[in-house]
Amino acid sequence: MTSETEAAGTADGTGAAAERKGTTTGGRTRLIKGPGLLLVWLYGVMVVGALSRSVYQISTEFGHAPLAYSLSLLAALVYAFITYTLVRGGETARRAALACCAAELAGVVVVGAWTLIEPSAFPDTTVWSGFGRGYLFIPVLLPVTALFWLRRSRTEQPAA
Repeated sequence: MTSETEAAGTADGTGAAAERKGTTTGGRTRLIKGPGLLLVWLYGVMVVGALSRSVYQISTEFGHAPLAYSLSLLAALVYAFITYTLVRGGETARRAALACCAAELAGVVVVGAWTLIEPSAFPDTTVWSGFGRGYLFIPVLLPVTALFWLRRSRTEQPAA
């Protein structure tokens, strides 16, 4: 016995067969299957944490550490974009997420090293301070994991 949604999905050639192939109804490669779903959840949590922290700090004490608070806001925007591309799926979104995760990792490494080398430049911490120490090092582990997943989930290109 099939449900209405299963019947509707198989009537247009999608549904369970498409799910097994890793595509959605629109033909996009699903990026939120398996470990990708955990990445979306973790990035979503990081969006909420970084955005709420930066908005509060910018609105209440921006003059104290403008660079740190601005970098936390930038981190939140990067996390939001990566979350969106993972949910969106498709090869273009996968490539955008790859580029953004690489930029995120570079930002974490640069800001993390900068906060250790020149702590006076950061009177308050950012999301990426000390390589994400205040966030259990998730900011440095997340892009590495996402890069691995996104490279692994690349669609096979047909031979020319």
